[in-house]
Parts: sequence; structure tokens; C-alpha cells
Amino acid sequence: MHRRLILVTSALLLLAGGAAAIAVLQALRSLDHPVGPAAEAYVLDVLEGRGLGELTAQLARDGILARPRVLRWYARWRELDQRIQAGEYLLDATLTPRDILDKLVAGDVRLYSLTVVEGWTVRDLLAAIRDHPSLQQTLGTDDPELLPAALSIEVEHAEGWFFPDTYRFPRGTSDAQLLLQAYQLMSEKLADAWSERALGLPFSNPYDALILASVVERETALDEERSRVAGVFVRRLERGMRLQTDPTVIYGLGASFDGNLRRHDLRTDTPYNTYTRKGLPPTPIALPGEASLRAAVNPVAEDTLYFVATGLPDGSHTFSSTLEEHNAAVAVYLERLRRKPDGS
Repeated sequence: MHRRLILVTSALLLLAGGAAAIAVLQALRSLDHPVGPAAEAYVLDVLEGRGLGELTAQLARDGILARPRVLRWYARWRELDQRIQAGEYLLDATLTPRDILDKLVAGDVRLYSLTVVEGWTVRDLLAAIRDHPSLQQTLGTDDPELLPAALSIEVEHAEGWFFPDTYRFPRGTSDAQLLLQAYQLMSEKLADAWSERALGLPFSNPYDALILASVVERETALDEERSRVAGVFVRRLERGMRLQTDPTVIYGLGASFDGNLRRHDLRTDTPYNTYTRKGLPPTPIALPGEASLRAAVNPVAEDTLYFVATGLPDGSHTFSSTLEEHNAAVAVYLERLRRKPDGS
């Protein structure tokens, strides 16, 4: 009788152990099942100090986790429960509970973006930053003249010093952090371009190249023209000719420019009027992209000294070596404008 009791007890223990093992196996398998449609585009905001228990409870309430205790148990077993990182997380229906935990531990937060456009001015950039809802506003100024001091960067004038690119960042990134990233990238791009510059350029330092690159950026949007435009300006500098470029005049007019550049504007002297003053303008006039940076330090070697818009839809220009050729090209451009039905 005693032996029979032992056998029965052993059998029951084996059954219980087997059932427990099956339960554990099923629990682990549940961690690898996609959480489903309730998680599609779901944003989980993990504030500093929020524990895994609170987070899994929230996900369970919102129909995303069917077995929140299993995930908590698994996280404690793997010693991951204390490694959750704060931030904003974007979930989707394909994620499993294990994937969600991995995101929280890795700090794989939701990223936002801001595209800084080639040819923008610093004022344009500051306006875009001010209007971005996911950036934290800390600078307290939108005056470009105050920007170097606010960012503690060693430049006299902020214009031109922020590289056009698409920047990705988590919510709460500060305006200063983004600007410093763009400044550092421009510094690197300019240094790289300067190190590969052609010999004999009429530049005293990399800043001169940055200034010319900004003018090139504003003069043409066609990559195949940038080095030709730079070449025209370099040869004019070498010969002591005025650059005579409208974008610098417009920049000098500032907020008073109404979209219509008049003959009077070209004759009114300002530090940026390259019709009245020789040499480069005192600062960049825009944020140049990499193509313009490289064009400025590697201009095409030809004999052209002039260019004018063709008036064609592609935004191209006609390049000329003599004033007579240039005047003829201007006449063609004006005639093309007159033939347009809307006059634009």
C-alpha cells in the first residue's frame, strides 16, 4: 500500500511538472506573437521614472498586451526591467511583446525630422525650427546676429554656417542641439572641400569659399552649372571685376525687398551690393549645399565672364565670354519673357 502511494504521488508530480513546463513554454511562445492591430501607430510615451509594471499595465488596458505579467516576468528574468529608457516610442501591429521590450531597452525612440533646404537663409532656418512642434525652444532669440553667442560658436556672423540636410531627432531635442549639429556638419563639409581645392584661387581662407558657395547656391539650382557659375565669379575676382550678382543685392535689402529688384536697388550702395563694390560680399548670403561648396573651390577653367538666365523651364543659363555675346543672350532672354502668355 505504501509503495502504491509513492507511485501515485510520483506520477502526480510528474504530471504537475509537465503541465508547468508546458505552461512556461506557452508563455514564452506568447512573447513572439505579433501584438496585432491595436498597436498600429500607437505612441507609447515613457516618462523618466515610469516602471515596466506601469507600462505593461497601460499596454494591457489599451488591448496591446494580452499577457502583461509574462512580459514582466521575462524582463525580470533577463534583468532588463531596470534598463527601460525614457522617450517616445512608435509601435506597430507587427511587433511582438519581446520586440517592444527590446525597443524600450535599446532606446529606439520615435524620430522626427526637419529638412534644411539648400539656399535657405539663417532666418528661414530659425523660422522652421520655431514652427517645429517636436523641438524644444531654448535659445530665446530668432535674431541671426545673436546666434553665435547663444550657441557659443566662434564665428562673427551666423549666415552660411549650417549645413542643409534632413535631420532626425527625438521629441524634446532642443533648437540649440539641432543647430550645433548642423554647424558641426557644415564645418566638416567646408574643411573637406577646402582640402581638395584647386590651386591659385583668389581666396584668403575657407570662409571666402563659403561666401562664394552661398552665392553659387542662390544663382543656380542645376548641379551641372554650379562649377561654371563659380568659374565666372572666380575669374571676375581675379581680374578685379565686380561680381554683379543680384542675389547679394537682394540679401542686402533684407526685409525691405518686395520681390521686385529695381534699377534703383542696383545703384544703391550697401555692403552686399556687388554692383557698387568689388570683391566678395562680407558674409555668406545663404546656406550652401555640398555641391556648391565643391564647385566654389573647383571652378571650371574656361574663359566665360558672364551668364544670364535662358528663360527656359529647366532654369538653365547662357554663359558668355564677351560683353557682346552676353548682351545678345540677354536680348534672347527678354524676348523669351515677352512671348510668355502670362508675362512671367
